[in-house]
Parts: sequence; structure tokens; C-alpha cells
Amino acid sequence: MSNTEIVNKIMKLKKERHAVILAHLYQPAEIQDIADFVGDSLELSRTAKETDADVIVFCGVTFMAETAKILSPDRMVLLPDPTADCPMANGITAQEILQMKEQFPEAAVVCYVNSSIEVKAVSDICCTSANAVSVVQSLPEQQVIFVPDQNLGSYIATFCPEKQIILAKGYCPTHHFLTVQQVTETKKQHPEALLLVHPECPLEISHMADLTGSTAQIIDYAIRSPAKEFIIATEEGILYKLKCECPDKQFYPASPYLICPNMKKTTLTNLAAALEQLKFVVEVDEEVRQKAAISLERMLALS
Repeated sequence: MSNTEIVNKIMKLKKERHAVILAHLYQPAEIQDIADFVGDSLELSRTAKETDADVIVFCGVTFMAETAKILSPDRMVLLPDPTADCPMANGITAQEILQMKEQFPEAAVVCYVNSSIEVKAVSDICCTSANAVSVVQSLPEQQVIFVPDQNLGSYIATFCPEKQIILAKGYCPTHHFLTVQQVTETKKQHPEALLLVHPECPLEISHMADLTGSTAQIIDYAIRSPAKEFIIATEEGILYKLKCECPDKQFYPASPYLICPNMKKTTLTNLAAALEQLKFVVEVDEEVRQKAAISLERMLALS
């Protein structure tokens, strides 16, 4: 089948199933084009909760589909490729967090939404890259265990000097291995370009930035800025959205290696197959789901 035929099939199946398609900004362009909603994790978390669809197809990675199921337990949630996992989310376990809590009994536990359902279930509150600083600042506790991303945690700490931020050792491989040398070289090639950085990058990269923010914040900044050239230090999938929103501006990846292989596992073919066969249904333990929902709802109440 041609791509056009597959797209037509998806649209037909979506209507028959009363389904909604959610896609993260790191997804391939053709997946973003067919999605009902494209956004960052905060936007999609809200949409997953508010949609009235019977079926939620989450074009992203495992933790995102789990989050949709946590917030919409009565709906079917599909993940087109069940192997689309997240190394960062796998970087810490619930048991490791419980051990950290024994060591720091007075600390609040904040987990990045890029985490497993089990980790959310033993955390006090979730956050995203868009609201991480405000979430931590809202807490009365002086000690905060932040998991799993050490880079985002280090970035938060710069805004919360009054708090002790206790970091885990997790990271996103796509962002973590971006180097100052790579960014410096790209800046030499495009000296007029502003540097927009995701806080999953190492802190020294954020210190170089004209803006450090979530994917949605990066897009909003690029739209509003009078500048015409930008270097983007996050997963390359966002470039498609940026070019669509700002066709008169130029965008350059900070490195050619900013590609998440798991985010590229969604295809039109496996999206169509998931809808047609209602396969790769996300199932979660109800007791764990209820505990995880508390940390997510606390986050959403602040947003």
C-alpha cells in the first residue's frame, strides 16, 4: 500500500474505533501530520485525561502510553510499537527510590514524567520539563529527591538554591551525550543563530543557551522571537514542527546525533495495524495505577 492509502485507512479506522491519535513532537513527520494532537509530555498528559475518545493511540514511548492509561483508566490505550521504550525511564526502579527515601526520610520525591508507572507510584509528585522548576519550588520540603534525569535535576537546582536536590544517575542518551564542543562548532557555522536547549542536555549546554526550555517552550520562543536563525539542542523531530510554524526562519540541529531511535519506531504501517487489530493494548496494575495517579494529579493541579 502507498502512504496515501495507509493514511486513508488510518482515518477510516480512527472514525470506526472512535479513536484519538496523540503524537509527541519527537515523532516522525508523517506521524505528526496524521495525529489529532501533537505536543510535549505536559500537553499530551492533559489531552489524554480530557479526551472523550474510546481508544487512545499514543505515538510515543512506553511511559507516555502508561501515563495516558493512568489518567484514562476506562479507555483503551494502544502503543503502535511495544518495543518503543525509554532508557531514561528505565534508569531507576521503584525499589531504588524506596532505598533513597530511607536515606533521606524528610525528602519529597519528585519524578520526571519520563518514568515508569511503578516509579510514579512511589513518588510524591510528577513534573515535566516545562513545569519542573515550579513544581519543586512549590514544595515545603527542603530536601527533594529528583528522579530519574540528573541533567534536568541539576538544572532545577540552579533555580532552587535554598533546597537540597538529591539526584539519581539517570539520563536521556540522546541529550546526555551532546557536548560543548559539538555545540560550539555548530555556533561557529551559524554565528547569528540563537541557541535553544532542552534541560535534558548537560548543564554546561544550558549555560550556553539563549533559552532553556521544554519542547513546547522552545517552539513558542522561536515563533515569538524576531530572530531568523536558531540552533536547536533537542531531539531532531521537533525541527519539523518548527519549520511548519516558522517557514520564514532557519533551524539547525546542535548535533547530527540528536535522534531518539525509540521515538522513530512508530510508522504509518504499525499505526494502522494497531487500530485495525486493536493490538498492543497498554495494561497496568490497578493498585499501582491509583498510586501513580496521585502524583500526576498533583502535578496537573499546579499547571
